[in-house]
Amino acid sequence: MSPLFDLGPKPHLGYAASPLDRAAERRADPAYLASLMADAAARTCIIGGELIVLKKAGQGFQAGFAVEEARSLASRAEPVFLGLDNAEGRFAVGLDQSVAETLKSRSDLLVLDLRSIAIQGLVGPDELAQIAEAKALLSWHARHRFCSNCGAPTDLVHGGWRRDCPACSAQHFPRTDPVVIMLPFRGDQCLLGRQSRFPPGMWSCLAGFIEPGESIEDAVRRETLEEAGVPCGRVTYFASQPWPFPSSLMIGCHAEALGAALTVDRTELEDARWFDREETAAMLTRRHPQKLFTPPPIAIAHHIIRAWLERPEAGA
Repeated sequence: MSPLFDLGPKPHLGYAASPLDRAAERRADPAYLASLMADAAARTCIIGGELIVLKKAGQGFQAGFAVEEARSLASRAEPVFLGLDNAEGRFAVGLDQSVAETLKSRSDLLVLDLRSIAIQGLVGPDELAQIAEAKALLSWHARHRFCSNCGAPTDLVHGGWRRDCPACSAQHFPRTDPVVIMLPFRGDQCLLGRQSRFPPGMWSCLAGFIEPGESIEDAVRRETLEEAGVPCGRVTYFASQPWPFPSSLMIGCHAEALGAALTVDRTELEDARWFDREETAAMLTRRHPQKLFTPPPIAIAHHIIRAWLERPEAGA
């Protein structure tokens, strides 16, 4: 079936589809990890809180530094193992954000936040996914240096995929927080919301964290009802996206709305409203006469909305 609207070529979903083999079975082998780091082909990302350090490479930029280059910039940082790229090791090291800020004066480097890097397309999709993995993992380490069981300092082990407490023997693993992000639809209309932190004119999908003991479908229905007062029935899964701000997994869904009346929770949303297909397509393609728009292609919200526009008969 031909699409209803000319939305242009399908863009890449940001931070997803990493080419790395995570090689989880080798994380507990320090000698193996050391041999990977000793290889001249090994590359290391440098993350400074919300900032990513890129180096200039020809007319572009790259996030992968040779191991010795990374050590010169982050001499006291413990590396974490991201995985293998064609048998070559990929690692990451963390800096304090204040230290990363000082690197902005270097003419051979570019120090920038991850969202800007993604939106401007400064690195390719494969490298962007590696940076996302590195940022999420290192953010977890920065917040979990002490044991949540007894309060003692913990040790980084298993290539950075576990922290052990030497005092009480507790083991701590990186966590990912699941978030539902959904597009409720009813006939030829979809429901979008605005938060006060959004740029002027931007509307997006509703979203919220999944609570303990809750299914994806129940979370979609609860969040839509809480934020917009709209009950939903059938929920269909669309796709997921790692969201390293700091470490969430966005679970994209479409939801069949059972009513149209809105009761907006103003503590969560600035506003919410229904949009018809034509107006939504104009927003997605940045052709709206009032300059309204949806999130850029790096965000899964863009893809959820586009899928509804392209395949309305399936509700996705």
